[in-house]
Amino acid sequence: MIERNIVRKSQSQFSLFKSRKFLPLFITMFLGAFNDNFFKSAMVILITYRLADESGIDARIAVTGAAGVFILPFVLFSAIAGQMADKYERSSLVQRVKILEIAVMCGAVAGFYSGSVWLLMAVLFLMGAQSALFGPLKYSILPQHIETGELIGANALIEMGTFLAILLGTIFGGVFVLGKWGLAAVSFLVVGIAVLGWAASLFIPPTRVIDPFLEFRFNIAGETWKLMKNVWPRRDIFLSIIAISWFYFVGTIFLSQFPTYAKMVIGADEMVATLFLAVFSVGVGAGSLACNGLLRGEVSGKYVPWAALGIAASSVLLYFASVRETAAEGVLMTVGQFVRSPQNIAVLLCLLAISFFGGLYIVPLYAIIQSRSGEDKLAGVTACCNITDSAFMVLSSLTAAAMLRAGFTIPQIFLVTAALTIVASFVIRAAVRDQMGKNGKISPS
Repeated sequence: MIERNIVRKSQSQFSLFKSRKFLPLFITMFLGAFNDNFFKSAMVILITYRLADESGIDARIAVTGAAGVFILPFVLFSAIAGQMADKYERSSLVQRVKILEIAVMCGAVAGFYSGSVWLLMAVLFLMGAQSALFGPLKYSILPQHIETGELIGANALIEMGTFLAILLGTIFGGVFVLGKWGLAAVSFLVVGIAVLGWAASLFIPPTRVIDPFLEFRFNIAGETWKLMKNVWPRRDIFLSIIAISWFYFVGTIFLSQFPTYAKMVIGADEMVATLFLAVFSVGVGAGSLACNGLLRGEVSGKYVPWAALGIAASSVLLYFASVRETAAEGVLMTVGQFVRSPQNIAVLLCLLAISFFGGLYIVPLYAIIQSRSGEDKLAGVTACCNITDSAFMVLSSLTAAAMLRAGFTIPQIFLVTAALTIVASFVIRAAVRDQMGKNGKISPS
């Protein structure tokens, strides 16, 4: 009977869009992720092509610094965010966070029109802080409204929506900002989207307050260490968190290298780099949705190691598809010219496979954390996950920079990433067998 119930739910994951327990949260999340990337893309393009020269700063340093400015709040504020999610009713807290986003985006408008790189960086930091506060809420609300048999499907839709929002936000931010009415359009949209996100959050159903008498502790280092220490004894949860962070390590390697990979290896223009991002986002979304069908709603990590191996194998194939003469200086290929080559189609197929396996990889891990953590611990566990994700993203950027400085080519970086992911897959497989049983099923807490 239980098995039939799981199958029925897995076949109707899209029916969650008809439910108030899921749709308002999804829309709120989607608009927030879109706005983050819309603003970041517009800001980076504006700095690169206009403000850097006007301000006399190095665009490369400014853009590289922007990535760190956005990630830093996740390290600083995730522990506080976890405490807030436990102390207050979560749906009303989401509404307050979205009001904060509206205020921050009003600051973005001032930054765009003043042409101040420093003000835009400050806004980016505040946007990261707002996102850090929202992270534990997004994942801790789900298990309070969604049944266990629906968690895989719900997380699949969340991951699909997140990468679609990243794709659309990145594309439209870059396209709009340098147009004739670019600053006006971007300014209107960042505030308008924030308002729509707040409006959607009003429809999220209330949740049970976990610990209304919790006392805030603002010792960032101490609370961060406490989060890690509390999660460490739960090896199934801790290893799932590390596995999720590895996904962000690998994803950061690929996403950060797309522009230079397109230009210096393929010999193509910036629209081909955007095509790479589009294919990658579509692949993660497709893999996320396919995961629910494979698992039939069962919360299980049995396919995670194989998905990691799929990422690694596809990365090796991408290396061989990338072997070609160094792109010559001069005119760069357009998208139309790029897709005429079978070798370039192979590149796209490899990227699609990497991201598809990434979707299969990431969705069960979030569901494992949600189903195993317990309602009173989940916000803190999610905060811990945000911290480790941020650390792995920084490590990823430093690793790529070190390899580039050592003389590695971008395809060679992809190959090294594949080798590391093969090692990670065996570690994950051992964790699945030891902590969750030989068949990968999640045993009762």
